[in-house]
Amino acid sequence: MFKPWVAALSATLLMQTVGTFLSQAVPVVAPLMTAELGLRPESVGNFSSINIFGAILFLLFGTPLVARFGPLRMLQVGALVGSLALLTAAAGIVWLLPFAALLMGIGYGPAGPAGSRILQATAPPRHRVLIFSIKQAGAPAGGALAGLVAAPIAAVYGWQAALLVGIGVALVCAVLIQPLRPQLDAERDPQRPLRGAFTLRQLAAPVNALRMHRVLPPLTLQAFAFAALQGSLFAFTVTWLVQQHGFTLTSAGSLFAAMQLAGVVGRLALGWAADRIGDATRSLAVHGLVAAALSALWVGFGPGAHWALALTLAIGAGFSAASWNGIFLAEVARVAPPDRVAEASSGAIMLCFLGYLIAPSAFAWAVTSTGSWTLPYYVFCGLLAVVSLLVLALRAGREADRG
Repeated sequence: MFKPWVAALSATLLMQTVGTFLSQAVPVVAPLMTAELGLRPESVGNFSSINIFGAILFLLFGTPLVARFGPLRMLQVGALVGSLALLTAAAGIVWLLPFAALLMGIGYGPAGPAGSRILQATAPPRHRVLIFSIKQAGAPAGGALAGLVAAPIAAVYGWQAALLVGIGVALVCAVLIQPLRPQLDAERDPQRPLRGAFTLRQLAAPVNALRMHRVLPPLTLQAFAFAALQGSLFAFTVTWLVQQHGFTLTSAGSLFAAMQLAGVVGRLALGWAADRIGDATRSLAVHGLVAAALSALWVGFGPGAHWALALTLAIGAGFSAASWNGIFLAEVARVAPPDRVAEASSGAIMLCFLGYLIAPSAFAWAVTSTGSWTLPYYVFCGLLAVVSLLVLALRAGREADRG
């Protein structure tokens, strides 16, 4: 008989993978989609930013829905909304693309707070960070599937066909987890009122979340910088390789998949290590310095290098820049009051999502303004390095005061 946390982890991992697969399908097929629709290649960054804005809207106003309908049900609803978003994008109508991106983000929004609520209630304390990291490994795993599945399908059958495959995958997975609902949604509150869910007072939720524990502000600042770099890498890598370096869509998708798969390994390895180090804030700060350095190496030398070296550098960037999320979410869940885990997770995730929101649009603007794709990459590498050093300095100052 499986332990409760095994079923919980299986369901949240599956739906995290599905959610990211849906979100990354458009960036992967972007070179074909933008060319066919007459859009600038870097405009995919605007799609990614609107996508994140949709997720932020859910995090702001949708957390009470998790309590009322149950976290598993909201994961299923997220998959359905994401499928509708891909169907809208597949119509190939330019003015519908912002609406599709917004829907995509709203569908992805439940993955963080709903997954955290399920895992916090079931995960053994001594393995909490590792279990959260395994769940978050579904994010780069979904991205890798997009690179390995959506790119070849798009190259052979067209980009709309790749999006339709994503819809089919999401719907099947939403049905597969239904038998777990009685177990994982047992604590839902069907009488929870929703009248407070969509009010201006909810706008204060992220700030209130940061007040729950003194570790949350520096932790969230670190997450913001990580998100800016990771969001830029994942939104633009395929288009950058195809447009600027002459890669085929399949080759670029393969490097993108390698980067994402390295993120899976990184989340598992670093989650295991964080459980033993016991200091998430310091771990993420050191991790940030390494990620900034390896990502800069990939940007500077990867695309023009021999395939083996390019693959190695892509793996290094993915391993370091995409492996922080589980540590972040586990620490937020650990320090939050048990009955406010979903609320704290929504607030902290929303603030870190500002990095995902701002970075792709800023990146697209920089490419249009300067003509350089490497400059914005280096800016976000530098931002992560500076924030990491700042967090380390603040922590050292607090320890000196206590001493």
